[in-house]
Amino acid sequence: MSVNLEHTPNEAKLPATKLGKAKRPPGPWALTWRKFRRNPYAMIGLITLMIFVILAIFARLIAPFDPAKTDMMGAGIKPFVDGHILGTDELGRDIFSRLLYGSQVSLTVGFSVAAGAVIIGTLIGAISGYFGGWIDVIFMRAVDVMYSVPLLFLNILILAIFGSEFTYMILIMIFTSWMGVARLVRGTFLQLREMQYVEAAKAIGVSSWGIIFRHLLRNASFPIIVNATLMVGGAILAESGLSYLGLGIQPPDTSWGQMLSKAQEFMLIDPMQGVYPGLCIFIVVLAVNFIGDGIRDALDPRQKMHLSPRRLEQWRAKFSKSTK
Repeated sequence: MSVNLEHTPNEAKLPATKLGKAKRPPGPWALTWRKFRRNPYAMIGLITLMIFVILAIFARLIAPFDPAKTDMMGAGIKPFVDGHILGTDELGRDIFSRLLYGSQVSLTVGFSVAAGAVIIGTLIGAISGYFGGWIDVIFMRAVDVMYSVPLLFLNILILAIFGSEFTYMILIMIFTSWMGVARLVRGTFLQLREMQYVEAAKAIGVSSWGIIFRHLLRNASFPIIVNATLMVGGAILAESGLSYLGLGIQPPDTSWGQMLSKAQEFMLIDPMQGVYPGLCIFIVVLAVNFIGDGIRDALDPRQKMHLSPRRLEQWRAKFSKSTK
């Protein structure tokens, strides 16, 4: 019995099925961003923070006046008079321009302190959690000693001794802010170092530093990122408190905390001088906290994804069509 292997004319005209490449599944960062952008509070916080960052970067182009220029004849001008959007202070300086330039200092301190504290705390916590033993004892006792000292008093003491320069203030705040990150990373590393892939890496000859930076630190990055975002708001509040006490940024430079400190003398005459910088601090810190909460929820595998009924119906329709 012979088998005809030739195609019929009708079969030859049929288009050949094209096997497309399998779609690559989204990675962990893509999934995190997908969950993050569905959180309305997190997106509002991100947009708000980006607006303040853009205003700080282009403050020289946006500010209508020199923030340090005094004009006693124009002191106490009301908002929207003579080009002063928010009016002037007791020395005739434009409040809106000072807010823009103050955002540069406050945001720089916030991000710099958070970055420095995360780097130092991550390094100390990783070494302590991975190696353990006497190294862990030394580092953790150092953390306990730092926690036993009143940090605000320590900041005030060091700034009073060494001066209130901008660089000194950032370094001192980093020195007193890394302990929480160190404990967080240490606890994460104590769990991760017992995993099977760590034992496999040791078996094939990967060095301890390679395991720490190439394997463990990557898996411990999510809680570190969440902690870093929340530290930005704390650093901005700490800088504002030090500037309010007169130990932060010194004139002619300005910051939101310094503006609050100067405005307390005129609260009964012109309370809006204190409302503007206080409102900026409140909005930025709230936005950063929203971002931190959004990242935490996006990175939590136990967090359920909330879908609107409309989107759920779209997914059901798409799935039912694909199964037919």
